[in-house]
Amino acid sequence: MTPIDPSTLRTRMLALPEWKLDEEQRAISRHFRFQDFAQAFGFMSQMAVVSEKMDHHPEWFNVYNRLEVRLTTHDANGLTTRDLDWATRADKAFKAAAEAA
Repeated sequence: MTPIDPSTLRTRMLALPEWKLDEEQRAISRHFRFQDFAQAFGFMSQMAVVSEKMDHHPEWFNVYNRLEVRLTTHDANGLTTRDLDWATRADKAFKAAAEAA
């Protein structure tokens, strides 16, 4: 697995406006807020299945209705397309959860 090139990263990040790029840590992160703990946990469960299918697992931290997610590919020592693909899928799942609420 190789890190994503800077030009592609900049282009792909335009489609992920809620995600913050940490160039020093070679990671992206986002904070999600849900209506309650059940909705946050449901989202995490849904994304856990996605993570297993992608064989790519986030670093995340949950308190009640808040979820902090950090993505990086440790094997590549930086960001890869897998991180950005996971973020894209998370954004779609979050949007669907918000629309269903």
